[in-house]
Amino acid sequence: MHAMNVTFRAVLSPCIGVCELDDDGLCRGCRRTVAEIAHWTQMSDDQRLRIMEVELPQRCAEPC
Repeated sequence: MHAMNVTFRAVLSPCIGVCELDDDGLCRGCRRTVAEIAHWTQMSDDQRLRIMEVELPQRCAEPC
């Protein structure tokens, strides 16, 4: 029997249940765009990680 060397990363949604868009078209709860929310389940882990680790921190650094 061969041991599997698989790395599994589950990138969960940043949704906190506050689903309302602000004037910039960003969700007031998670700061994602409508397109990001709509396509979240079809995105790769790498795409979701980029949003979580790069895009969202930049957006939250701006006045929310």
